[in-house]
Amino acid sequence: MYTYTAFEEFGILAQGPLEEVVLEVKKRQKLHPEARILVFSDSSGHQLDFDLSGTEKETLERLKIYSARPAPTHKGAGRPKLGVVPREISLLPGHWEWLSNQSGGASSTIRQLIDEKIKNLSAEKNKVKTAQEVTYRFLSALAGDLPHFEEAIRYLYRKDKKNFLGQISSWKKDLVNHSIFLAKDVFDSGE
Repeated sequence: MYTYTAFEEFGILAQGPLEEVVLEVKKRQKLHPEARILVFSDSSGHQLDFDLSGTEKETLERLKIYSARPAPTHKGAGRPKLGVVPREISLLPGHWEWLSNQSGGASSTIRQLIDEKIKNLSAEKNKVKTAQEVTYRFLSALAGDLPHFEEAIRYLYRKDKKNFLGQISSWKKDLVNHSIFLAKDVFDSGE
């Protein structure tokens, strides 16, 4: 289950499923229309905007529509229905000879080799990279103007937990704790 976090200034207003967070933001905005509240996806780090007008029921209906939208897809050149993109590769004569003797042909064999390599890539590295990107997106939106932001980001990408924490230690507690939560895979990776 994906979680979402709403920040008012640098403090957490709500955290949990999207519906609960949005309704809490709606209540807060009704009581304090001037409140500056940002909602973030904890899985992507992206800031999200919602139409909070109308009743709670209307707001929740719009959320269902928002959640049901398919992600945009990129259509490449080549054979669009298959997603094939023609490119050129350079191989030595021995490679071409070996490929010509494989069942399914050269393209099929190359695709199989690439798929196998992708599967064998370290899942840990992908987890770390994703956590770095998520944390960066979140911090850029909320803490980009705070002291030591740039240094903190450098240490995030260096996987230097001690110095990362040192750079953000003067920030508000909720902001620090949420940054650590988002970056947990960066620092717990054991690399």
